[in-house]
Amino acid sequence: MRTSIARFLVPVVLLVSCVILGAVAGGSAGAPARYRVTHLAQLGGTVSRANSINNGGWISGYSNLAGNTSRHAALWLYGTLTDLGTLGGPNSSVVWPVKNETGLIAGIAQTATPDPLGENWSCAAFFPAATATGKTCLGFAWKWGVMRALPTLGGNNGFAAGANNRGQVSGWAENAVHDPTCTPPQVLQFRAVVWGPGRTQVRELPPLPGDSTSAATGINDRGQVIGISGICDQAVGRLSAKHAVMWENGVPTDLGDLGGPGWNTAMAINQRGDVVGFAGSPGDDLDNPKLRAFLWTRRDGIQDLGTLPGDLTSEAHAINERRQIVGVSCDAAGSCRAVLWQNGTIVDLNSQVVPGYAGVLTNGQDINDFGEITGRAFVPATGERPAFVARPVGRK
Repeated sequence: MRTSIARFLVPVVLLVSCVILGAVAGGSAGAPARYRVTHLAQLGGTVSRANSINNGGWISGYSNLAGNTSRHAALWLYGTLTDLGTLGGPNSSVVWPVKNETGLIAGIAQTATPDPLGENWSCAAFFPAATATGKTCLGFAWKWGVMRALPTLGGNNGFAAGANNRGQVSGWAENAVHDPTCTPPQVLQFRAVVWGPGRTQVRELPPLPGDSTSAATGINDRGQVIGISGICDQAVGRLSAKHAVMWENGVPTDLGDLGGPGWNTAMAINQRGDVVGFAGSPGDDLDNPKLRAFLWTRRDGIQDLGTLPGDLTSEAHAINERRQIVGVSCDAAGSCRAVLWQNGTIVDLNSQVVPGYAGVLTNGQDINDFGEITGRAFVPATGERPAFVARPVGRK
């Protein structure tokens, strides 16, 4: 990608986005589209996943390197794959729907520095097991070919998730407090943060009263921030996510739950302030939860989106301005399919793919306002798990 071309495209993308948002505001999607699926190039390994797509067609996520023991954050732009690199360690990734139209990408990357406390940290859940731990991991902001580390709150590790068009990045970072609610090897407390728009700006967002930790997973252009509030626990899910929350003007509000004790996680927010994610079920085993996808709106509160017939669990990962939602639905054996919810109905994306496609769409990770969907597929003939983009028939 040439920087000069990318700089030219940004104002065009923003103009198109404004037109789209105006056209869909207050509207809803019609019948489910038919999709043409394209597998995206890989960085030498056999596993990749596209976790974010904006209205300009910028697709980001990760791709494993040869041997599948490490992975790098990746950008797929108009057919070209760019390795975004790391902060000196073996791994990096774009994990969440970023939702930025100006060339800003947010994610996580390991450094070359050994973790002084031997923590696993939140990043470990998103890297290959062989290289997931041992190094500190930080949130990063990438723009125009440059990756920069985002500061912590005085601790060793951080994590960046979403970004808005005001140049703000949402995430969480450790402070220097040794939190007694942490489950070893986690030691340090962490709090939700918003970095930017200035390079040195870091704003901490508090947990709900009675909780010790928080994490921010998404942010829209109105400055509404979503995430979780709970106790330190393992710094990944469980009781770190006792509550799904939204911060407005720095004040957290509990979005409610579906009766479960943990794993209540807000994943994505659109410009209307609609929130999607997943929540635990009543009586859950915290190490083997029965997660259910949810939609939260200010009018109706939290709603269980359900699963495909016969399935046990589901997760909602992203939502666009037409309230189209993508995610996964999984059976009791853990076999998952990418799904689309719209107008109160769940659809297996595989049933909407035009004939001739030989793969299985297993993960729906993001959807833009054109209805283009990204995620991961499985190819039975080769065993590969490539990133994909599914475009409605009629779009190129």
